[in-house]
Amino acid sequence: MKLQHILLLGASYFFYACWDWRFLFLLIFSTGLDYFTGLQIERSSSKRNRKIWLCISIIVNLGFLGFFKYYNFFAHSFAQVLENFHMKPDFVTLKIILPVGISFYTFHGLSYVLDIYNNKIKARTNWIEYSLFVSFFPLLVAGPIERATHLLPQVEKERKFHYAQAVDGLRQILWGLFKKIVIADSCSGIVNQIFNNAGHYSGLTLLLGAVLFTFQIYGDFSGYSDIALGSARLFGFELLQNFNYPYFSRDIAEFWRRWHISLSSWFRDYLYIPLGGSRGTLWQKIRNVFIIFLVSGFWHGANWTFIAWGALNALFIMPAILFKTHRNHLEIVAKGKLFPSAREAISIVLTLSLTVVAWIFFRSPSIPFAFHYIYGIFAGTGSHEHIYPYTTFLLIGIFMFIEWLGREQKYAIEHLGLQWHRPVRWLFYFGLFFIILCFSDSEQQFIYFQF
Repeated sequence: MKLQHILLLGASYFFYACWDWRFLFLLIFSTGLDYFTGLQIERSSSKRNRKIWLCISIIVNLGFLGFFKYYNFFAHSFAQVLENFHMKPDFVTLKIILPVGISFYTFHGLSYVLDIYNNKIKARTNWIEYSLFVSFFPLLVAGPIERATHLLPQVEKERKFHYAQAVDGLRQILWGLFKKIVIADSCSGIVNQIFNNAGHYSGLTLLLGAVLFTFQIYGDFSGYSDIALGSARLFGFELLQNFNYPYFSRDIAEFWRRWHISLSSWFRDYLYIPLGGSRGTLWQKIRNVFIIFLVSGFWHGANWTFIAWGALNALFIMPAILFKTHRNHLEIVAKGKLFPSAREAISIVLTLSLTVVAWIFFRSPSIPFAFHYIYGIFAGTGSHEHIYPYTTFLLIGIFMFIEWLGREQKYAIEHLGLQWHRPVRWLFYFGLFFIILCFSDSEQQFIYFQF
C-alpha cells in the first residue's frame, strides 16, 4: 500500500512539474503548511491556540492565493480610484504567472484544516497520504474540490484493481473527451470570433455567441470533470460528482445545486452556513446570499466581470431564497419519464435564458463590454452578417439528447448501450472515439485552468 501511495504521489508531482517545475515547490509548501497546522490544532489544548493555528493557515494560504491571483487587479483598481481624484499614483504591477490549480489545491488544504478545527476529522500523521490527498493528479489542476472526509479514507485503504470499475472509468473518460473536444472546442472558435468582433454582428449572431459560450463552458468544464472522475476510477478512487445536468434545472437555485457542485458546497459549508445561511432577518438573508455569490465570482478570477457575474446570479436566486422555494426541485426533472411537462419545459428554458445572460458577463473582458453586447442583442447595432454553424448545432442537439436520456445517471452514457449486443455497443464506443479524433485537430486549453 505504501508503494501505491509513493508511485501516485510521484506521478502527481511529475504531472504538475510538467507545466512549470518551479511552482511544484509552492504546492509542496502549501501541503506542508496545512499538514503542520492541522497537527498543531489537534494537539492544542486551549481554544485560543487552536484559533491561532487556524488563522495562520488561512492567512498564509489566502495570502499566496491573493498575491498570485489578485495583486495586479487590486493595484490597478486602486490606481484607477486615485486617478478619479486627479492623483497620479505610481504603482508597480508585476508579471506574475498564475500557478495552475492554485485555487483548487488551496481549498483542499483549507477544508482539511477547517474540518480539524471543527472536530469533524482527526489530523493525519502520515505525510505521504495527506500529500496524495492534496495533490492527486486528476483533481489537482481543475478539481473537483475534494473533502478530507471523503477522499482521505480512500487514500488510507489498500486499493485493488477492479475490471468493472476501470471499464466504467474509461466510459466516463470517453464521454468527457467528447464534451471537451467535440462540443466545447467546436463552439470555441465561433464564440471567440463573435465576442472579439461583437460590433460587426447582428443581434441574432450576438445571441448565438452567448448561447454557444453557454455550451462551450459546460462542455469544457464538465468534460474535464468527467475525465478526472474516470481517471481516478482507474486507480480505485471515487471522486465527488461535480456536475449533475445543470442545464435541465427548473430554477437558479437548482442550477447552483447542479453546477460546479464541489465549489458550491464548499462555500455553502465553510462560508454561507457559518454566516447564518437562510436564517435570521431579511437583511441577513440578503447579505449572506450576496456574500456567497460575490466571493464565488471573485474566486473565478481577478476581473470585475466575475464579480458582476456573481452579483447577477445572487439577484436571480434571491426570489427563491426570500419565498423559501430554493429547495423545491431536489430531484432531477421528469424523473422516470421520457418528456417533461409543459410547465417544466418552460421553467428549464427560462432558467437557461437567465444563465445565458449571466455567462455574457463571465466571458466579457469588461463590464461595459458586457452591457454593450447585451444591448447589441436587442438593438442589433451591428451589420446584418450572420453565422450559421450547422454542424455545431447538430452536434449540440445530439449531445443534449444523450444528456437528457442519461440525466438520472452519474454521467450520460453510464448505462447507455449496456443492454445492447456487444458488436453494437462497441460500434457506439468506437463511433464516439472516431468523432473525437475527427475534431481533435485544434488544441484548446481548458477554460478552468486559468482559475
